[in-house]
Amino acid sequence: MKIVFATGNKHKLQEAREIFTGVEILSILDFDKDFDPEEYGKTFLENAVIKAEAARAVTGGLPVLSDDSGLIVPALDGAPGIHSARWGGVNGDHARNRAKLRTDLSGIADRSAYFLCTAVLICPAGNALVATGRVDGTLIDEERGDGGFGYDPMFIAQDDTRTLAQLSADEKNALSHRGRAFRKLEEMLRCLALIG
Repeated sequence: MKIVFATGNKHKLQEAREIFTGVEILSILDFDKDFDPEEYGKTFLENAVIKAEAARAVTGGLPVLSDDSGLIVPALDGAPGIHSARWGGVNGDHARNRAKLRTDLSGIADRSAYFLCTAVLICPAGNALVATGRVDGTLIDEERGDGGFGYDPMFIAQDDTRTLAQLSADEKNALSHRGRAFRKLEEMLRCLALIG
C-alpha cells in the first residue's frame, strides 16, 4: 500500500517511514514541490484536515496522511499549542522556538508539558481515519541531545531521565505522540484489511 504524507518536514517524513510497516510512505513534495498550505484551523484536527485535503487535490487518488502536532504547556495556558512550529516568529526555526519557550517559562516553577498529535488518513473514497497520540513530561531549561527536532532537546518524557533528543530513533518512535497516533492509524488499516 502507498500513502502520501502531506508534510514538507523531512524529520516527520522519516519518522513516518520508520513507524509504519508494510506501507510505502511517499512525500507530498514528489507531487507538489511548493506544498505549504495555510494552517488557519483552530485545532490540531482542523489543521491536519486542511493539509490532507490540500494534498489530496494533487496526489492522483492515493490515500493521504497528515498530522498536526505541538507542545502544550499548562502553565502557559496551553501555548504554544497549534503555533508550536512558529512560536519564535519564524515557521520551522527550532532554535528560536526553544529560546522563546525558555523566556516564557522564566520564573515559572511548573514545567509540566505534553506533546499532542492528531493524525488523519483520508482514503481515496474520501472517508477519513483519525487518531491521536500524547506523551506527557517535563521541560528543562538546558538543551540536551543531538537527535530529534523541535522542542525535543528540552523535553523529558514521564518515567525517563533523558530528553527526547537523547533517545535513539527507535526509542523516540516507541513513545512519541506521533508514534502513538501513527500506530493507531496503522492498526485501523489492519482491522480494515487494507494492509497485512
